[in-house]
Amino acid sequence: MVFWILLILLTRELHLTYGHPVHISRGTTDDSELCDSTINNCRTLFDIVWGCLATIFACTWVALHQNVPDRNRSWLSLLLRKLMMMLVTIIAPEMVVALACRQLISALRISKKFNISRTHGFFCTMGGFVAQEGYPIARLKQLPAYISAIRNVEEEDITDRSKGDALSKGVALAQGLWFITQCMARVSQHLPVTELEVATLAFAAISILIRSLWWWKPLDVQRPIAVARAYGTLDPPDQVSEASQTGVPLWKHLDNMVSATYGQYPNYHVIPSTSVPAFWTMEIRALDTHKFWHSGFITTTTLLCTGAIFGSIHCMAWGSIFPSGAEMWIWRIASVYIVAFPSLIGCTAACSILFRLKADSWVWQILLVFSWITCPIYIVCRLVLVVLSFTTLRALSSADFVDVSWSKYIPHF
Repeated sequence: MVFWILLILLTRELHLTYGHPVHISRGTTDDSELCDSTINNCRTLFDIVWGCLATIFACTWVALHQNVPDRNRSWLSLLLRKLMMMLVTIIAPEMVVALACRQLISALRISKKFNISRTHGFFCTMGGFVAQEGYPIARLKQLPAYISAIRNVEEEDITDRSKGDALSKGVALAQGLWFITQCMARVSQHLPVTELEVATLAFAAISILIRSLWWWKPLDVQRPIAVARAYGTLDPPDQVSEASQTGVPLWKHLDNMVSATYGQYPNYHVIPSTSVPAFWTMEIRALDTHKFWHSGFITTTTLLCTGAIFGSIHCMAWGSIFPSGAEMWIWRIASVYIVAFPSLIGCTAACSILFRLKADSWVWQILLVFSWITCPIYIVCRLVLVVLSFTTLRALSSADFVDVSWSKYIPHF
């Protein structure tokens, strides 16, 4: 509720911005009228673009806490893997938030169940522990046989493999907060905020949530830790049903893609794998069925709310002056759709649960097809907003080049 009130107030201030006496029509890029001889009172187009790109990079590339990859993958393969995750974060950041939320829930449940630290719990759910035979300990049913060896691994040994500590994560988090502060200061001083800055503001807000959920998760671990089995025989290979190999219907492929958002891969088999998938999260169904559905509700709610918040921030530019009327309406329509899309998916999921629809029922398949028809439109809207964020920079007003006067908040003595 506090977020929505703040958003309404900021949107109202943005509308008032363009009635400010210093604002002039779009397309006038001569900033000499508004900037005095002191260079600190002005900013250039390069400053705007560079500040936004650096923040987006920190919110997408640096903020990603990937699962432990295969030890035999080349550096190019690892680079492409992270670039793919970065692309997913740019197009659908709520999927990454849902992954982070579910991994946090799994890590906390595992930590409490087996009396290990939260860092150990995260390391389990991200595929950080492997058996001596090389396959990951990725199933909850595997943990009892390895838990004594996992407890013998010091938490410092896990954090030592991480590429980030509390200080570095705090600095990266502060960068996003600093960008948000700058945008709020511009609104407070009735200075316009460019569309690129509005889009970057959305990434900065989502990045804070991602970093908070992944605070105890080790960053960019490249090598797993091998642990010995305390008892029992070798883990049996997962059985691959014949139906999973032949004649898989289209809705099943779509259902698997949706399951991946929650870290579940129905067709993933631990043996003979050497790592977990990028969106993998250790299952917690075996701990408590009631808590399993409770965590699923939390993850779904987080996903839908994150998508709505992400789109709502783009709606802050509703009253901005665009270079053309077509660009203005395209921005508005895309922003509204991004806000409405999570509600459509939420209603679909609610209908399936309320009427207890089975996966092979024709009603479920209709709802599933409807969901996956709207998904491409959502992706197009996200890409359109990214493109418009840069194309609108071709015609900025002089007020856009006026920098924030921090002396109004911190006077010089």
